[in-house]
Amino acid sequence: MVVDGVLVLSDGEVFEGELAGAEVAAGAPAGGEVVFNTALAGYQEIVTDPSYAGQIVTFTYPHIGNYGVNPDDSESARPFCSGIVVRDLARRPSNWRATGDLEGFLRDHGVPAITGVDTRRLTRHLRDRGAIPGAFGPDEQAARQAATVASSTDGCDLARVVTTAEPYTVGDPQARFRVVAYDFGIKTTILRRLTASGCRVEVVPASTTAAEVLERRPDGVFLSNGPGDPAAVGYAVDAVRGLLGEVPVLGICLGHQIMGLALGGRTFKLPFGHHGANHPVRHVPTGRVEITSQNHNYVVDPDSIPGRVEVTHVNLNDGVCEGLRSLDVPAISVQHHPEAGPGPRDASYLFDDFVVLMEAR
Repeated sequence: MVVDGVLVLSDGEVFEGELAGAEVAAGAPAGGEVVFNTALAGYQEIVTDPSYAGQIVTFTYPHIGNYGVNPDDSESARPFCSGIVVRDLARRPSNWRATGDLEGFLRDHGVPAITGVDTRRLTRHLRDRGAIPGAFGPDEQAARQAATVASSTDGCDLARVVTTAEPYTVGDPQARFRVVAYDFGIKTTILRRLTASGCRVEVVPASTTAAEVLERRPDGVFLSNGPGDPAAVGYAVDAVRGLLGEVPVLGICLGHQIMGLALGGRTFKLPFGHHGANHPVRHVPTGRVEITSQNHNYVVDPDSIPGRVEVTHVNLNDGVCEGLRSLDVPAISVQHHPEAGPGPRDASYLFDDFVVLMEAR
């Protein structure tokens, strides 16, 4: 049965559609910070990326769900996003790898969706006004009230929400390198790339201290992607500050931001973030342009760390910092996602660069 739905933003803008996925009760609309993602494919990876915790994801590509879902493409055990917004949700997937359809996947994992929305108008609105809270459900008045109290990611420590409760290990026990990876919302594809690079990886909770990491005597430390405001994850910043100079470090996305803060820098929030699989980034040392996968709302201000870092990557859309290398200690980081999942793999050499740091040590 088709159920009419309505998405209301905190500024009062209204978008009509039809509800799908997990059921949304009239008195309990789905709420969160509304963002948009420009990827043409990889919707399952996007929905299961823990970095979207607390957010409602709008897909700019109009046709979503056409190739179904399968267990191999999930980036975490379950989705953490608050909901999704699409123009056209395919109910009959056609792909030999599919083991189910997207709507059933959303329903099984308790993720609501609204379809039939004018996502082009919504995306243009978010570009003009920035990512803002919103809510959707079957009742406009309830959605309007929920939108006014829905939270943005400002000041939110969402790493605690998505991190593993206990350490676990992946990879060959005889692997050349032993890496401790902080789970701020780590993606499965990142673990695949680290193990493929010759690492046995022990994944630890976000709250793990520097002393607890060093007791494990790792060859390197990885700082993962994740959701929320990096300035709110002070305990992780303190831990990384205690690790820099003791062991080689690689940070991605939230891990990059945390490393920047640990080096004494500042972060700030972008108007509508970078979310998609087609963002051009210039590799400063070579001038090479890489097409990258991105998912973040915050960035590091390199001018706040004068003389301590070299900017290695720059976003060609808006000029913000996309990568850093410490001038004092063996530590590198990037804002984008070299592991892709989904997206191009132009930046996958970053994992090799991390190996080089560990070899040098």
